[in-house]
Amino acid sequence: MEEKLIQRLESAVARLETLSTGFRPRGAVESGADDDAAASDPSILAFDDLMGQFVGRVSAAAEKIGGKVLEATKIVEEAFSVQKELLIKVKQTQKPDMAGLAEFLKPLNEVIMKANALTEGRRPDFFNHLKTAADSLSALAWIAYSGKDCGMSLPIAHVEESWQMAEFYNNKILVEYKSKDPNHVEWAKALKELYLPGLRDYVKSFYPLGPVWSATGKATVSAPSKAPAPSAPAPPPPPPASLFSSESSQTSSSRPKEGMAAVFQEISSGKPVTTGLRKVTDDMKTKNRAERTGIVGASEKERRSSTPSFSKAGPPKLELQMGRKWVVENQIGRKNLVIDDCDAKQSVYIFGCKDSVLQIKGKVNNITIDKCTKMGIVFADVVAACEIVNCNGIEVQCQGSAPTISVDNTSGCQLYLSKDSLDTSITTAKSSEINVLVPGAEPDGDWGEHALPEQFVHVFKDGQFVTTPVSHSGG
Repeated sequence: MEEKLIQRLESAVARLETLSTGFRPRGAVESGADDDAAASDPSILAFDDLMGQFVGRVSAAAEKIGGKVLEATKIVEEAFSVQKELLIKVKQTQKPDMAGLAEFLKPLNEVIMKANALTEGRRPDFFNHLKTAADSLSALAWIAYSGKDCGMSLPIAHVEESWQMAEFYNNKILVEYKSKDPNHVEWAKALKELYLPGLRDYVKSFYPLGPVWSATGKATVSAPSKAPAPSAPAPPPPPPASLFSSESSQTSSSRPKEGMAAVFQEISSGKPVTTGLRKVTDDMKTKNRAERTGIVGASEKERRSSTPSFSKAGPPKLELQMGRKWVVENQIGRKNLVIDDCDAKQSVYIFGCKDSVLQIKGKVNNITIDKCTKMGIVFADVVAACEIVNCNGIEVQCQGSAPTISVDNTSGCQLYLSKDSLDTSITTAKSSEINVLVPGAEPDGDWGEHALPEQFVHVFKDGQFVTTPVSHSGG
């Protein structure tokens, strides 16, 4: 913290010396004054404080851990530094078009791709740490919010929603290292506080409706945004350009939402093969489509995806059938599946999925998870019940309330309950390795892990059998 303050003081002194001598570095004759003015803006100084306080705490914990965790943390530091540079540019630049916005976001996209690269290939050591860091960086994409029709949530909500996906892996760290190493617990808690309340409160204070572009600044952010063919920007920045190029050629009011959703899916994944984040708009619903009956088909964009998501059981599905039932089938390796247009009368049926994560943002009537392996489900509220049957290696997190959770014929199941769902009724049958994690009594308290019994003792007493669970103590 002291080093950060010293660096800021040295920077301020250097700027004062520059102004007093009238000297400017070569190439800064026109932009130097603007850079100084932007860097001293209250919102930029507040971002410096955010980095010094919250990023500094994460870095301090990472230094004690070292290795891959420290490497991932340095990328997080770099990403926040890039965000600061972009915030300064926003104050000097007029609002760009979609191609220009793609080029503007390129530095941030490159850092996020670097973070995702650490999680690829054979499962690395400290995978949960790396995945938490990589997934969390999608929160920084709030800076691309351009209005209610851009297809993404307001900046404050975007930061909160982005952290929810990262928290799935962050909770695993807290549970795994609760009694093993306090440095890892400190790292996980510090990373969460970086976003909630850190980044969220910063955005709430300065940019609740998105970045405020300059009305008198430069007209474009870079030359590529002037390319004559808006649907095919110049080759140099392939990742962001490919995200926005399809957007500029769309005319339907519903398509920009899907395109921008793809943008942030790309930003969070670093490559186009994880296009699982799909928004279902009004024109995609069965009741509004005259040319189709029964189900809403997958988009052409998903069909062109190179993701190895097809299984022998059939093609992947994520669709609303007959307006009443969400069907998620045969999704393989999709980490960012989202259902956010649902209501309390609809049910969700998840079948045959593997190595994927699904987030259900609204309240639904019922959730059934059937024959899934290494599947993660995050849901808000359920009216009736959440049923888990014939599964292996399932993790389910309830962020709201659920009257009943049933687990049947399942091996390996982790249930994360919120404070609002502690009174839920959990029923198990023919299942093993069922663990329930509950939040601590204090807001920052450790999660408590409870293993549900899978063995029972039956004793014939007074004319009937008395059944008691077998408990195992650490001693």
